Amino acid sequence: MFRACFRLLCTAMLSVMLGTHLARADNTDGYDPWPGLVQDIFNNRPMNDGGGVIAIEMPYRAEDAAIVPVKLRTTLSPDDSRSVRTITLVIDRNPAPMAAKFELGRDANVTEISTRVRVNSYTDVHAVAELSDGKLYVVKTYVKASGGCSAPAAKNVEEAKNRLGQMRFRQFATSDQDRAKGVREAQIMIGHPNNSGLQMDQLTQLYIPAFFVDQLKLWQDDSLVLAMEGGISISEDPNLRFTYVSNGAKRFRAEARDTDGHVFRNEWDIDKPGI
Repeated sequence: MFRACFRLLCTAMLSVMLGTHLARADNTDGYDPWPGLVQDIFNNRPMNDGGGVIAIEMPYRAEDAAIVPVKLRTTLSPDDSRSVRTITLVIDRNPAPMAAKFELGRDANVTEISTRVRVNSYTDVHAVAELSDGKLYVVKTYVKASGGCSAPAAKNVEEAKNRLGQMRFRQFATSDQDRAKGVREAQIMIGHPNNSGLQMDQLTQLYIPAFFVDQLKLWQDDSLVLAMEGGISISEDPNLRFTYVSNGAKRFRAEARDTDGHVFRNEWDIDKPGI
C-alpha cells in the first residue's frame, strides 16, 4: 500500500518545491481532506464513532514537529467480546497522510502503542480501529505543528549509515496487578534515517530520496505480537513502545524491512537482565 503511495508523494514533493501544497497554518482555507482520505485509504467504508473503542493522545502544540509523540490505546470494556484487529494512523494534512497501519497479534492483547511522527501542518489526526466485527471505528485529535516532514535529519549521513538497522529492545517494569495478568511493556528502537523525500541536503541543495522502514514485525517466540506498515511520517530512528500479554515465551524477535530492500533481524531473551 505504501509503495503505491509513492506517486502521491512525488506529487507532494513537486507541490513543496512550488510552495503551494501547504494549507495556511490556521487551516482556515475551508478544505477538509478527511472525506477524500476515507475514500482513498478505506475504500469509503462507513466510519463509526470510536468512543469506547480507541483513544489517541498527542500534544495540542508540538515542541518539535519532526518528533511528535503519539499514543494509541484500545478502550474496549472487559466484557466486550470484540477485539481490535488493526489500527490505522492518519495525519490528514501530511504529504502522505497514512502514517502507519498496525496489526495486533490475535493472542497478544496489545492495548497501547506509542511512537513518534512528523507533522507537516496544523492538522487533524485520525486513528481508525478495525474490530473483529469487521467495522471501522474512528477518533481524532488536533495538532499544531508545521514543517516536520521537511525538517533536516538530526544525524549526519555517516552517523546514520553506521546506525542503519541497529535494533534495541527494552523492557519496563509493570504494576503488580499487570504482572499477575501477564501484561508486559516493551520498546523496539531501530537506527534508520527514515528520510521523507522532502528533506534537502544542505550541501548539494538537492532533495534526499525517500528511504524509510516500511515493514516491522514483532513476535514472542513464533506468535505475532505486533506488525507495522510504516510511511514517511514515522520519525527518524523509528521506535515503538507497546503493551502485550506474555504467552510464556522466552525469546522476543523483530524483523524490519526498508524501501531499499534491506532486511534487519534481531532477537533477545525476554527476561535476561540488563536488556
